Amino acid sequence: MIALLLGQQLPKNQRPIAQAYAGHQFGHFTLLGDGRAMLIGETHTTDGQCVDIHLKGSGRTPYSRNADGNATLGPMLREYCISEAMHGLGIPTTRSLAVITTGETVYREQAEQGAILVRVAKSHLRVGTFEYAATLQDKTALDALLHYTLKRHYPDLMDSQNSALALLNTVMEKQINLITEWMRVGFIHGVMNTDNMTISGETLDYGPCAFMNQYHHNTVFSSIDRHGRYCFGNQPVIAKWNLARLAEALLPLIDKNETKAITLAQEAIETFNTQFEQRWHAMMTAKLGLDANDCNKEFITDLLAIMEQHNLDYTNTFYGLTYDTQRLRALNITALTNWMQQWQQQLSQTTIALKTAQQNMQKTNPVVIPRNHLIENIIQAATIDNDLQPFITLTEQLRNPYQLRSDLQHYQTVPTGFDDTYQTFCGT
Repeated sequence: MIALLLGQQLPKNQRPIAQAYAGHQFGHFTLLGDGRAMLIGETHTTDGQCVDIHLKGSGRTPYSRNADGNATLGPMLREYCISEAMHGLGIPTTRSLAVITTGETVYREQAEQGAILVRVAKSHLRVGTFEYAATLQDKTALDALLHYTLKRHYPDLMDSQNSALALLNTVMEKQINLITEWMRVGFIHGVMNTDNMTISGETLDYGPCAFMNQYHHNTVFSSIDRHGRYCFGNQPVIAKWNLARLAEALLPLIDKNETKAITLAQEAIETFNTQFEQRWHAMMTAKLGLDANDCNKEFITDLLAIMEQHNLDYTNTFYGLTYDTQRLRALNITALTNWMQQWQQQLSQTTIALKTAQQNMQKTNPVVIPRNHLIENIIQAATIDNDLQPFITLTEQLRNPYQLRSDLQHYQTVPTGFDDTYQTFCGT
């Protein structure tokens, strides 16, 4: 296996480490590890950034329990393609360095090709990492983790009067920005467990994720999210919930007095809603080419309500506002036409010409996204037809999601009814 080969090239104390990922999964705490995760180690890029090299699907580990620790080709190609799309969209994300077939047959519902994903991340420190450290009830170990995290990601916080509280506030800001960016492009993570919430603020784990086509606040695709806990519109709520779990883990370091530590942590978490509302409002007004100070929330939610009522495509609607308003008028939706008239009136009242606004909107409204049927098509071509060209072509296109192209219809048209029964899976 590749993990073993790489391990033989490293000094003994730097060989791959099988990782135990603790955390809350669908609201329940667990110490179960990830049976197929292998951290090779840290390295530095040419510009001096420290990154982790990590494997998924490299075989059994001490945390595999009864599983084989392997991964299959389809889900690994999925993570590669979508993580590249997220990078192209300008959203903080882990990156996929390579997908390597193992030559092994992996048995799931049927026999499939085995594969390993080589992933690069700023680190694999998560909220769950701190939860695990807290369960040890060893303040020295928890403090060591805090020190390492600050040194790795936020050295400017090391001299803070309360570095644990400073970390909590900084991670909250990072996560608010990240979730807002997800919602900007209609991304649904699908499994926002605390072991998938990074301290660095990067998107991690593309197992059951998907992109929303028709706008619906409660859209969910993950087969294991039976109650919609991680649906599109609930992602900010879950981010706040996860941050509260981080706060709980950090309590011994926030203050020696538990009551005071709880008060300080609660005060920090209670700022989440205001911070998120401000960030979300600024993001949505940018999608509309408006100034945040001149656009109220009701005007934005009116548009979203129209989109939901008429099953309008989220990405295509903002594309229409950005590039082709006539395309939206041709839908003959009275409420949408009236809303657009108000929108243009707002632009004129703020002395922003429509053309100027649309030029600004081009920076935030993507032309193409990794739509669900496109991802399934490339996986089928690779795994059934042994043809990687569709994967290569789509990945290249998604690296430039704001660029107009001649074959735009191919990327904007969703097969009728495709999403009605579409489900995503963890890919284990």
